[in-house]
Amino acid sequence: MKTRFDNIACVFLDRDGVINRKPPEGQYIAAWREVEMLPGAEAAIAAINRSGRRVAVVSNQRGVALGLYTCADVEDLHTKLQEHLALHGARIDAFYYCPHDIGRCECRKPGTRMFLEAFRDLPGASPVNSLLIGDSLSDIQAARALGMRSIFIQGDPSTQKEGGDRAAALADDVCASLLEAVEHDLV
Repeated sequence: MKTRFDNIACVFLDRDGVINRKPPEGQYIAAWREVEMLPGAEAAIAAINRSGRRVAVVSNQRGVALGLYTCADVEDLHTKLQEHLALHGARIDAFYYCPHDIGRCECRKPGTRMFLEAFRDLPGASPVNSLLIGDSLSDIQAARALGMRSIFIQGDPSTQKEGGDRAAALADDVCASLLEAVEHDLV
């Protein structure tokens, strides 16, 4: 029986809206105290880890460009996320984030530079054996630009960015949550 994870070596996750609750549009998560983990996120990441696949976070962090927080704040949040996940038997193998404003770089999704860096850093990972799980059109567009498989997380309609219907149509699969995306195949 074929699963979503057949021939997958690396799973890329968007952060806000996939791992933790996304704030309303125009608001940003600047510190760990503002993070609210989504139900089952820790268990889903632990299941991916147990399956022998790598997990990498790829996240647009425009709040840095807007002066709302710093790169050091993002890295501190990621350190605390990693510590939290460790308490649940889970880990992220690598974090990549774009601190730039819209239209200022090649790394901001739907740009692909974060992924290309990950393919360089993570031995054995490539577009053909990777999967992106994201909750925005830019996530799914980045995956398609690279020829990667993708799963669109519908998430909370109140925080869904514009383009959700288009993202759902472009993605290889649609799920309500990260846990749902992995539970039938890996849990």
